[in-house]
Amino acid sequence: MSKLFSPLHLPSPRGGLTLPNRIVIAPMCQYQARDGAATDWHLMHWGNLLNSGAALFTLEATAVVPEGRITPACLGLWDERTASALADMLKRARQLAPPMAVCIQLAHAGRKASSALPWNGAQLLAPGQGGWETFAPSAEPHLPSEAAPTAMTLEKMAQTRDAFAAAAQRADDIGIEAVEIHCAHGYLLHEFLSPIANKRSDAYGGSFENRIRYPLEVFAAVRKVFDGVLGLRISASDWVEGAWDVAQSAEFAKRLKAAGCDFIHVSSGGISPAQKITLGVGYQVPFARQIRAASGMVTTAVGLITEAQQAEAVLQAGDADLVALARAFMYQPRWGWQAAAALGAQVTANPVYWRGLPREAQAVFGKVSIGVR
Repeated sequence: MSKLFSPLHLPSPRGGLTLPNRIVIAPMCQYQARDGAATDWHLMHWGNLLNSGAALFTLEATAVVPEGRITPACLGLWDERTASALADMLKRARQLAPPMAVCIQLAHAGRKASSALPWNGAQLLAPGQGGWETFAPSAEPHLPSEAAPTAMTLEKMAQTRDAFAAAAQRADDIGIEAVEIHCAHGYLLHEFLSPIANKRSDAYGGSFENRIRYPLEVFAAVRKVFDGVLGLRISASDWVEGAWDVAQSAEFAKRLKAAGCDFIHVSSGGISPAQKITLGVGYQVPFARQIRAASGMVTTAVGLITEAQQAEAVLQAGDADLVALARAFMYQPRWGWQAAAALGAQVTANPVYWRGLPREAQAVFGKVSIGVR
């Protein structure tokens, strides 16, 4: 039997979720929000991916405060207006697809906020260009050519921690089943972890124990108000000598599990332009393997896993419990169907689409193709 299409239970204080397969749609920034509010683009995009055959759909990085957006067009969940827009679009999208669990990635971009859209260069925007003041652990810019962010005061840190918790509460009210805290890719919480960005001399900088303190405080604040499935996405390595690495990530994961973390999503990089990433098929899977072995937590592998057989091999080897894909789903929104056909498994799909597969692959739906009159 295919491991990729075997069920998995994600635990939580509320009782958890049982996923019908191990396919996760990873968060993908769409840059289509208006002042943080979801738009018709999200209705189309979400409805499409909810019909994909995956088991868990993760909404894109969603800012917990306005200054935490990566770009002016990023999604937010910081007030009733943004919550109402997200709730409306998600409700309508879910009505157009078979049931699928939804996770939301809550984020703060830190010193990488206030940036231009990717197709407009992705560089830091000056105030005259629509940019805003950015905040980080220390006044250390991401690029030497950029203006330095404002080092966060303890008061600002507390406000931001509480904003993560408030956004999680809004997500719960909307009916979102899982929350993923973004602690990767050079954004705020990763900046606290990494000595590249964190130059603080107080209780939140310097030693490993100090650098993990604030991310753990944010996690604890979210766990206090959200009893659904709660996980965290981590950059397991900065890919810079002497910086944050997989050994520290594994130890951090142990602390997270003790704090009530239900899953960990293992990515890497993003903190420094000096990173030297060794790209290749499944290049981040060894990180997932090491963190899973150390923590015993449900672990998601991600990164250049594009074929069903690759995903199956990751799971069969015990390197991870779930496999996440992003760009592959943007190119092929029915990737889950294709994977089921390749591995002799089945997915749930709207009967409107049953004619979408060739006759030899109709078993994917467990149904006989309906005819055309």
